[in-house]
Amino acid sequence: MEKTAGGGKTRYIFGFGLLSVLALAFFCLNICLGSSDMSPAEAIGSLFGGGTESGRRIIFSIRLPRTLAAMLLGGALSVSGLLLQSFFSNPIAGPFVLGISSGAKLTVAAAMIFALEHGAALGSLPMTAAALAGALGAVGVIMLMSGRVRSMAQLIVAGVMVGYICSALTELMVTFADDANIVDLHSWSMGSFSGISMRDVGFIAAAAVPAFIGAFMLSKPMSAYRLGESYARSAGVDIRAFRTALVILSSILSACVTAFAGPVSFVGVAVPHLMKALFGTSKPIVIIPASLIGGGVFCMGCDLAARLMFAPVELSVSTVTAVLGAPVVIGVMLERRGRKNDGQ
Repeated sequence: MEKTAGGGKTRYIFGFGLLSVLALAFFCLNICLGSSDMSPAEAIGSLFGGGTESGRRIIFSIRLPRTLAAMLLGGALSVSGLLLQSFFSNPIAGPFVLGISSGAKLTVAAAMIFALEHGAALGSLPMTAAALAGALGAVGVIMLMSGRVRSMAQLIVAGVMVGYICSALTELMVTFADDANIVDLHSWSMGSFSGISMRDVGFIAAAAVPAFIGAFMLSKPMSAYRLGESYARSAGVDIRAFRTALVILSSILSACVTAFAGPVSFVGVAVPHLMKALFGTSKPIVIIPASLIGGGVFCMGCDLAARLMFAPVELSVSTVTAVLGAPVVIGVMLERRGRKNDGQ
């Protein structure tokens, strides 16, 4: 239910204030905690050129790029999921659920195997391009099927099947890859923010930030589209251009994540719904920036848990996001089922 203007404004201020505090808190915790803990004073000193040489190396080579990557890629996954939910008019649509992340994983794995077999490392640009090609290919398959299936539930099942097919093909390629290549592929395919450099963070920002701005600029036509295609057309929305923009932007965002962190599950579905519950609205002009910040908070928290929960053993971040995100998806499905039963 949408709130009245006064109450809604207060809730928005509280919501964004809470997200900002959580973002700052998780940023500091991720910088300070690890195999060798630092005090806040030591971490801040290292960030600004002070502290010991080993402390600066830990901060700038490992923890800072990893934390910034979790912020950016978490926001990218969340906003991508929100755009796909608007495109398919389905609350559990997301890059992982629809198989888009698996499509990107397939093409990146193929590109990585090809590069490694020729004694080369895959750079940021070709890796992102490969991921984007796979993501767009998966979206294209889903869109073709959407014209043939009537039920959104069937469309989700079809997306899951596309994901399984892409994952099976990826495993097939890994099986026949050289042993040395499998080690690199395995760590990447489990989903992790480790191993990301500041140069990678710069590339992620260069690709994701324009997509974030483009998504926010779509907030007004998204609001009209929520009320139906006929209403959106009457409000002057070019439906074909709008839907194309949704697909391209969501694919760019999900491709960035898969290229640098591997497949990360359930963030794109869970976080937008958590933000809608926090802010008490589904207005895109509010939920898009909320999902951006909330996705970053969610992934920073999950990455911190993945590193520290069973230290020195590190979990894949996708394991933690699945444990926390899957119950939200189940809750959304049960809520929709309950509303349908009440309406009968």
